[in-house]
Amino acid sequence: MYNLLRPLLFRLEPEQAHALTVQALRLAGYVPPARWILNLLFYTKPKPVQVFGLTFKNPIGLAAGYDKDGVAVRGLSSLGFGHVEVGTVTPLAQEGNPKPRVFRLVEDEAVINRMGFPGLGAAYVEKQLRSYRLWETGSSLAGDWFSRISKPKKRSNMILGVNLGKNKSTPNEEAVLDYLALAQNFSPYADYLTINISSPNTVGLRQLQGKQALEGLLVQIHEQRKLEEADLQKRLPILVKLAPDLSDAELDDAIEVIVNSKMDGVIVTNTTLAREGLRSDSRGETGGLSGSPLRVRSEAVLRQTVKRVNGQVPVVSAGGVMNPDDVKRRLDDGAALVQVYTGLIYRGPALVQQIVKSL
Repeated sequence: MYNLLRPLLFRLEPEQAHALTVQALRLAGYVPPARWILNLLFYTKPKPVQVFGLTFKNPIGLAAGYDKDGVAVRGLSSLGFGHVEVGTVTPLAQEGNPKPRVFRLVEDEAVINRMGFPGLGAAYVEKQLRSYRLWETGSSLAGDWFSRISKPKKRSNMILGVNLGKNKSTPNEEAVLDYLALAQNFSPYADYLTINISSPNTVGLRQLQGKQALEGLLVQIHEQRKLEEADLQKRLPILVKLAPDLSDAELDDAIEVIVNSKMDGVIVTNTTLAREGLRSDSRGETGGLSGSPLRVRSEAVLRQTVKRVNGQVPVVSAGGVMNPDDVKRRLDDGAALVQVYTGLIYRGPALVQQIVKSL
């Protein structure tokens, strides 16, 4: 079916097509017959894995960036994912970078984006996730009439992560305040949190990956996490997402800080600034590159990260995951979980089912 829809979607501007699919999944999540159809079409047999003290029904997740404002989680929960990571969320709403800011590189099966964390802000996303959690448990307190008429018969058992970022206007010296506020906002609703310090599209953000800056950030986040865990009486894993463009020494330093700061995992990798071997006319656009060209670089960083952590924390692999063979390689290389995004643009939502069946 997606082979028929893809040419139509690709006639639209990339950001328009993205918004259309998000809204379609949002609507499907609220309408029981549509959600039942999605559950039937994209059912995946459970292949559970234990990671960060959580049980994932399978190791395949949706990377952050697709559902930035947490509006389509109900629909996404019907596509077979073991986990979905919403965001990146910033404390305040912001428009992001000027449009156009997303470019398909069809010849390369890739995307370049320079979005810059556009979103409606923490208060809006918190409201969405609160409603989702109430709906998921069948609570009559869910905040809208759609929720009350479309209660699920049982929990989806999908793990929900929230990816956190700082506002563009927040200087790096004060970035920790953004992350601490977000951790407090989303601890009640998230199964885990991800600290995003690796997007190339917010000026200066990647500087937070430096050893001294990262240590100052993560030590305080860990202290905030302990407060949240005591208050909520639940465990709250925190992951850190790193860029693929770090040198070997920089990656080693970042991993050392992550482990020593008692973080629970590493996600490698975010998008890349590299442009080697691209054929598309859009290859000169600025922003982060994702998709097939990122595969080799992301796999190399995964192997180095797995070796460096030496079993101390789990590693999640993202970037350049386009087919089941890519996933098998990542798992064989030591990834505990694998996240997809750009692969869905080129292969469609059935990719998740295909991957899980192949495991």
